[in-house]
Amino acid sequence: MDLEIQILKTNTPKAKPSDEGSLGFGKLFTDHMFLVEYDEGRGWHDARIQPYGSLAIDPASPVLHYSQEIFEGLKAYRRNDGGLQMFRPWENANRMNRSAERMCMPQLDADFQVKAMRTLVELEQDWVPHREGTSLYLRPTMIATGAELGVHPAKSYLYYIICSPAGSYYKNGMAPVKIHIEDHYVRAVKGGTGAAKTGGNYSASLKAAFDAEKKGFDQVLWLDGRENKYVEEVGAMNMVFVMDGKLVTAPTGGSILPGITRKSVLQLAGDMGIAVEERPIAVEELFRAHEEGRLTEAFGTGTAAVISPVGLMEYHGKVMELSGGKIGPVAQSIYDTLVGIQRGDRPDPYGWIMKLS
Repeated sequence: MDLEIQILKTNTPKAKPSDEGSLGFGKLFTDHMFLVEYDEGRGWHDARIQPYGSLAIDPASPVLHYSQEIFEGLKAYRRNDGGLQMFRPWENANRMNRSAERMCMPQLDADFQVKAMRTLVELEQDWVPHREGTSLYLRPTMIATGAELGVHPAKSYLYYIICSPAGSYYKNGMAPVKIHIEDHYVRAVKGGTGAAKTGGNYSASLKAAFDAEKKGFDQVLWLDGRENKYVEEVGAMNMVFVMDGKLVTAPTGGSILPGITRKSVLQLAGDMGIAVEERPIAVEELFRAHEEGRLTEAFGTGTAAVISPVGLMEYHGKVMELSGGKIGPVAQSIYDTLVGIQRGDRPDPYGWIMKLS
């Protein structure tokens, strides 16, 4: 795909944050954004970077009525030498295309997606924070546009990328989270859209997450939608358990998002000599293994936190506590290695890093 990217720089740049320690997530956005449009019969066209601003879409746009939308999330990091790098951007681009196929949307060449990401990050390089634990978060998104009602694939689409400087996920240390195992609501089912990164999956999780938060929990662990028996994923993270000295995780299987951090964690664990099992895990098996001392750690994996240790899980009034309310040694070792690679502090034997400068 050989589209030229036109660049129109802003005449009114925003002030950069003066206190990187106060950066949150997804509240502050950079000066520019990338856009490219698609029309049936014409294909992708008008690739450009322009000043960040509101989108003008018709009230009848299919995205507003039928949720034909997908997105991705990845980060750019500043190394200690001041240079910039991104973590596995082609994985995000390829997953975007898999999501597009499931949602009946046009695919966008993966190399061109990465080119767009790189061009935008290089333009916005002064927005990439320096402080340890910080990054520049990228949100590629595709929405159905046009002005036509009717439940069928749209004929026009907009792909865009916005960027947001993100603070450290763990401002006060890596505190383990409390998880409620949900047995009433269902987020996704096999054959549905669980394996696609589409907004409807996340809106479907809001009610259960809201109810769990009122009860003092941080996250919801979903069970499978067919038997309501096997653990799947947590909110925006995949789940991993350290059981019998092995790393055990549910197979993606169509109802779970195939996480890029998850994929990286499993590869790292294998190279560390830790056996990895991808198999169905019944919630009752977890509690039994915990009672027998065979379940020693649990943690989530995802772009935002990288590793999120679990300190407590609750199901039907039963509670299990893990790792003494601290991050376990396996999770800590994997976190240190993965973050070290992402930030350029450790060697990258896998070719995961794309250096920008």
